[in-house]
Formats: sequence, C-alpha cells, structure tokens
Amino acid sequence: MLIAACQTGREPDHTIGWTPDRLYAEAKDELSSGNYGEAIKYLQKLESRYPFGRWAQQAQLELIYAQYKDNERAQALAAADRFIRLHPNHPALDYVHYMKGLVNFNDQSGLLANLGGQDLSERDLAAARDAFDSFRVVIQQYPESRYAGDARDRMAYLVNAMAAGEVHIARYYFERGAYIAAANRAQSAVRQYQQTPAIEEALYIMYRAYDELGMDELRDNAKRVLLANFPDSAFMENGLPRENRRWWQVWR
Repeated sequence: MLIAACQTGREPDHTIGWTPDRLYAEAKDELSSGNYGEAIKYLQKLESRYPFGRWAQQAQLELIYAQYKDNERAQALAAADRFIRLHPNHPALDYVHYMKGLVNFNDQSGLLANLGGQDLSERDLAAARDAFDSFRVVIQQYPESRYAGDARDRMAYLVNAMAAGEVHIARYYFERGAYIAAANRAQSAVRQYQQTPAIEEALYIMYRAYDELGMDELRDNAKRVLLANFPDSAFMENGLPRENRRWWQVWR
C-alpha cells in the first residue's frame, strides 16, 4: 500500500517517449531563456536515455556550460574532467579546457572578496592558478582554437591578479608583525611574477621586513633591486598603505 501511495503521489514524467531531438531542443530553449536548472534536467535525461553516441557526448558538453551558468562550479568541473577522460580525442576538447579555465577564472571572486578579510591562505589563489593552467592547455595544445585568443588575454590578467594576491598576503603578514612570512611571500611573488606591476610593492615589503628582522645585507639587497627597477618608487616615500588594491582590474 505504501509503495502504491508513493507511486500515485509521484508526478508523471512528461518527457517519456520524447525523441532525443526533442529533449535536446527543449534543453537548448531553457539554456537560451536562462533557465539553467531546467536545462540541466533535460540534458541529464538525454544522456541517461541515450548513453552512447553523439547525443550523450552533446549532452555532456552542454552540461558543463549549464552547470557553470547555474553557479554549480564543482559539478561543472567534474563534468569537464569526466568528458576529457571519456573522450580524449574529441574535437571539442579545446572548448572543454577553456570552460574549465572559465569556471575557475570566475571563482576568483572569492579571492577578491577575501582580500579584505582576516584569514588569507594558499587556497585563496588555487582557483586562479587552476584557471591559468587550463587556459595554458588551450593556447599550447590548440593554438588555432577560436578560444585561444581569449584564453591568452585571461592568462595575462591572471598573472597580474595572482601577483597582486601574493603581495596582498605578504602585506597582511607584515602588518601583523610576521616579518619572516611576509618576506618569504614577497620573495615568492618576485620569483614567480617578475614582470608584473605588483613587484614594486613586493620588493618594498622585503626591504621593510628584512629591516625589522635586523637582516641588513638582505635589506640592502632588496632596496638596491627596488630602486634599480623603480627609481621613483612611491613606496619608499609614502610607505605601505593599508588597503592598496590598485593592481586589481575588473574583467569586462
């Protein structure tokens, strides 16, 4: 009786008997209308009912985008990784790697929000690094891809963003008296992101941190490199502002 009651109360599936063409068309309509949750349902039905061949592959591709637009970051990344694993020679792999980069690229909003927070750590930059790695796959393995140009532009932005993130964390440590951690973080930024604007502040943090630690030789070396590269550095005159986010740009 309980089973019968459950079956009676369950809403009928109005898509039973639909052709794959209709399921896909309905999913595309929902995507176009911004109803990403509904589009995901149709795409999942399409893949489960037609698990082999082009319909399953197309559903898997569309799911990556739909879940990304539905703010389901973990699911979108899992769907992309699954597609790469199942179809290592698919002609749309450039798109899949690009979408992985895009998902992680837009997750950096969490990093931007945390820049003013009280608990900064290595994980804050993880999404930016993952995005950079995915975009690099696109431009290295698929240089003729329609997505290569945008991937290259986003990589350039991410380099500046990651450098600024590293320097912000170094400043965070410096302002709290953790001078060794500040110097190490700033030095890491200088090593990894030599051609970025944030390096000026990184060198200044190294100079100030080594000075606080009484490490005169390292202090003088950092100052020499800073003035050689930025002879008119405003940091040497004005010091560190508490909130200096000038290297962050809004991606449009």
